[in-house]
Amino acid sequence: MIKVVFYKSNGNYYGFRESGHSGYDEAGKDIVCAAVSAMTMLVINTIEVAWASDVDYTIDDKTTDVTVIARGALPEYEEDEAKRFAISGLIYSYFLQLNDMIEDYYDFIEVDEEEKII
Repeated sequence: MIKVVFYKSNGNYYGFRESGHSGYDEAGKDIVCAAVSAMTMLVINTIEVAWASDVDYTIDDKTTDVTVIARGALPEYEEDEAKRFAISGLIYSYFLQLNDMIEDYYDFIEVDEEEKII
């Protein structure tokens, strides 16, 4: 099962941690894993390129665990309110999309939120 924990600070989504494998199908044929991987990279690339904001992320080559921290979503690190809103909104959109996927793939994805001050 893929487990994703989203990080929030004062209501602002600013990151997430992913771990595990969906087990939906074998490697190379697992559509659940492919969808989660594609959305993860979309979030990272959009923050870095479209919003020109720093995003700290690690991808473990052995486990494929991922941690993403986008400080640009937080007022302590980014003065531009529109940019903060866009970055936090993007991460929140990912949270919503994964929850939509759970409706069909509830045995393969688990999503949670954690209030975590950085």
